[in-house]
Amino acid sequence: MGNIVDILILIAIAAVAITLGFGLKALFTPGDAARSRSNHLMRLRVGLQAVAVVLLVVAMWWKSTQGG
Repeated sequence: MGNIVDILILIAIAAVAITLGFGLKALFTPGDAARSRSNHLMRLRVGLQAVAVVLLVVAMWWKSTQGG
């Protein structure tokens, strides 16, 4: 299970970084539609960060209890 969680953590961090990039690009694009899209992407980024933090906590707990 340790390897699976490690891979999921990397995927979650990559998803956060990609979402941040798209959100920043939309932030600097003029227009109301771009502003709304930027807001949506930044809220999605916060959710993805929460998932990444939960995965990190689970991985630390798993490794501390399983001795890995």
